[in-house]
Amino acid sequence: MVGTFLKRVYSSFATKVLDVPPRLLAFLFFLLLLFIPMAKPDSYTLLILTIAYIYALFAASWDLLVGRSGQVSLGHALFFGVAAYLSAFLSKFHGFPIWATIPLSMLFCALVAVLIGVPCLRVKGPYLTLVTLAFPLILFVIIFSLPSPVGGEGGIALPPRFFPREFFMERGFSLSEAVYLQTLAEYYLILVSLFVSSIILYRVANSKTGIVLVSILDDESASKACGINVTKYKLLAFAVSALFAGLAGGLYAHSFGAQGAVAPEAVLGLTTSFYPVIMTIFGGIGTIYGPIVGAFTLWTLMEFFRVAAELRALIYISIIIIFIVKWPTGVAKFVVEKLNDLAKEREIDERKKKK
Repeated sequence: MVGTFLKRVYSSFATKVLDVPPRLLAFLFFLLLLFIPMAKPDSYTLLILTIAYIYALFAASWDLLVGRSGQVSLGHALFFGVAAYLSAFLSKFHGFPIWATIPLSMLFCALVAVLIGVPCLRVKGPYLTLVTLAFPLILFVIIFSLPSPVGGEGGIALPPRFFPREFFMERGFSLSEAVYLQTLAEYYLILVSLFVSSIILYRVANSKTGIVLVSILDDESASKACGINVTKYKLLAFAVSALFAGLAGGLYAHSFGAQGAVAPEAVLGLTTSFYPVIMTIFGGIGTIYGPIVGAFTLWTLMEFFRVAAELRALIYISIIIIFIVKWPTGVAKFVVEKLNDLAKEREIDERKKKK
């Protein structure tokens, strides 16, 4: 019985992954990330990669909203920041366990998305973009004006970590070893979170709901004429996108943010709102995997260019421009299209041989 089950699992895996070049490439990429710690990188390298995974999840959540429903939002930092602050606040000042604060923050973000989605969906095009951009800026001003230790420029300092340093030190590890193990554990936790979340987002994007969203994107009037409740599906896209942006914010608060503070500029600033936009366009909009590749590439490039800030920004922007001009549909999307073309050529060759 076990043997039969394993054969079915392998057969399904071979059909759905091994025989589909883009999925096989994604699987191999995940395996590579899984085995990176075996090369014994330092804590800083692991931290940079961990934050890249968080922004990859953040960008993928934005891509579901924009790439499927066409609702261009420049205020996605609202959900990222709300989840980061709420999770840090509940865990540090009220003693809630992190494993409870993050799901609560995610659900709260989904509720916020529905509440702001109702007025936002009354406008379209650039007006929708400007309206969404206003919300994180409003929250930024509110939090910035609050007294310490919750508000102000410093935000919430040193929120709890997923894996406290003391946990490892109590088991006989030195301080330096405890710091490394803490970073390593967070690396794997966030990598697995990204992997599971990306599968869910991909399935949602390619489900019946995703197809309906694409039909709304292509022709909203025709969708309404077919009896589709356009407002309901747009709100659903807002809520699901906010849910996973909230997960990214919660992970940030208790990993990178926990190294210093969950500050308004870091989680609600204009830069944070633009991150998913740039990363998604770079990787390929409307794909889910594109933003992940874009975030991983751009964030690691930005962090590993350890030169003067101005020069680093110039190099970073130059790379983005060159890649977008060369591959306007996105780097990851271009690669996947090439792999699909190769797969089609292989199928044609196999058919000719059979004949």
